Amino acid sequence: MPELRYTPTEKLTVTRPVNRIGYLKNACINKKVLDLGCYDETALVKENSENYLFNEISKVSALHIGVDNSKLLPAEGIIINDFVKILFGDIYKLDELGLNNADIDIIIAGELIEHLPNTVEFFLSIKKNFNGKRLIFSTPNATSFSNMVLSLFKRESAHEDHLQVYSYKTLNTLCKWAKFDSWEIIPYHVKYTEMILRQTGAKKQLVKSFEGIVNSFETIFPMSAGGYIVDVTI
Repeated sequence: MPELRYTPTEKLTVTRPVNRIGYLKNACINKKVLDLGCYDETALVKENSENYLFNEISKVSALHIGVDNSKLLPAEGIIINDFVKILFGDIYKLDELGLNNADIDIIIAGELIEHLPNTVEFFLSIKKNFNGKRLIFSTPNATSFSNMVLSLFKRESAHEDHLQVYSYKTLNTLCKWAKFDSWEIIPYHVKYTEMILRQTGAKKQLVKSFEGIVNSFETIFPMSAGGYIVDVTI
């Protein structure tokens, strides 16, 4: 875990960006997975691609239990089979769903914490219920290249249900406040998947090319990456 002085000019040791979906998917191979905030209703266009996280985890996990409170989910949840299901429930009250430490190997929270009114409370709840397990969460980056470019044109990439955006240092602070045992902060490459899937012909190729240029820039300047993955020992 990073040892930071929290001075404005300190140099941070940041690794090269990874592919977010690939990193999370690999961590779940043959694992019993609890997937929080898994039903991404803002990106269902990706559901039949290789960029929809829930489906990708389901392909490799031994057990995949999702939890979400989306209004699009039925009260009984979605039961795909004995090993893959999405429960309708409150991520702050996982004990009410009958989930406990012994049933789970790893907790995934992909692109979730930017939606939460109290992230520290959420992490403390996870630590209480799943102490000693592995938690991996991801979130957009406050200093991403994409948002910096958009800001030049008086624009910003954010959904209306986003309540905050985090940086490398603020993520480190969250982990300290949550009293996690150890953690690693890893940047991930931005992907314009939704935009690409909605385009055709030359426009689609143009977006793909721009994505490649941005990813190359992120490799050179990793703190400009699209977001961060935080890999935690709870």
